[in-house]
Amino acid sequence: MEIAEGGVTAPLGFRAGVAECGIKRSGRPDLAVIVSDIPASCAGMFTTNRIKAAPVLVSKEHVRSGTARAIIANSGNANACTGEKGIEDAVAMAGETARLLKCSPHDILVASTGVIGRHMPMEKILPSISRAVKGLSRDGSEDVARAIMTTDTKLKEAAMAVDIAGTRVMLGGVAKGSGMICPSMATMLCFLTTDADIEPPALRRALRKAVSTSFNCITIDGDMSTNDMVLILANGRAGNPTIRTRSKAFDVFSEALDELCLDLSKKIVRDGEGATKFITVTVKGALLEDDALKVGMAVANSQLVKTAFFGEDPNWGRIVCAAGYSGVPIEETNLSVCINGISVFEDGTARNVDADNLRRSMSQSDITIVIDLNMGTEETRIFTSDLSYEYVKINAEYTT
Repeated sequence: MEIAEGGVTAPLGFRAGVAECGIKRSGRPDLAVIVSDIPASCAGMFTTNRIKAAPVLVSKEHVRSGTARAIIANSGNANACTGEKGIEDAVAMAGETARLLKCSPHDILVASTGVIGRHMPMEKILPSISRAVKGLSRDGSEDVARAIMTTDTKLKEAAMAVDIAGTRVMLGGVAKGSGMICPSMATMLCFLTTDADIEPPALRRALRKAVSTSFNCITIDGDMSTNDMVLILANGRAGNPTIRTRSKAFDVFSEALDELCLDLSKKIVRDGEGATKFITVTVKGALLEDDALKVGMAVANSQLVKTAFFGEDPNWGRIVCAAGYSGVPIEETNLSVCINGISVFEDGTARNVDADNLRRSMSQSDITIVIDLNMGTEETRIFTSDLSYEYVKINAEYTT
């Protein structure tokens, strides 16, 4: 497995293009199209929010067939809470893209991100799709990564190569997300491509596994979006023997997809709105994996924990407190906590710690918290950021 260049268009047979619709007041590109030259296997995972944006509902329906040709996405408008008109607009985006690519509208997956509750300016969007398709390029990944940004400050793309049964297979992706990020999908979008030949059931299984240890293990602010989705297209252009579940080839492909998703998910956290710290919360010694996840998420979503790390204040009591209200039946006398490798709480008792040394360690941009429940063998990792003044400012002025 090796890191590669090219992002979402690194795999063979994929092109991408963008256009300016005028949804964003900045005038920058806000529409993106990713196209496979041939029909591709597809899979998707979507927000578990009970309020789902129109493109989520449309794409969930389209992805059921297991095949697709393209993804169309816009930024600046979420097309969420827009009723039947929103569904019609998402369907129209798929229809116009399909007309231009000469395929079925059901072969088009649709995504949107931006402000909730506003109808789509279709008179601007539909003509722009043609411009995006005309501009399709093998070098279009960076343009796509930029076009889907909202409050993001950094491009998020990645690619890698892996050997499967003697064939070089490429995987690539782009993502967006900076705020309203919480697992069970987090406002994030991720579009993945691969030239691997893989059956749709195997692709779905690999995507579920990859998301469970990446995008579903990140949180910036504890808010779950209406629009989150991760989509993957696999067109088979690499020419490898078809990958099926329960095979060595599947394990190799799945591991590569895990790494790609983990890379992109970490980039989302590092670009968290106003973030100054990248925090890894490891919870081990749990009876159940779900228990470890609950404790980790309680700590990672705690505003008091997050503000303490922003202020570089070694107030470890907030970590212990959050673990205690996680809903997991932990025992205080078993609990141990380390911050940046420094033991601050062990077997239910505070450690005699050099506070100045601990405070200095918290000035680092990367922070580690290790919580040992000492109850079992299960563990998990959560990735989060601190909570800063800038986060409040960004979100206080989001629509104004």
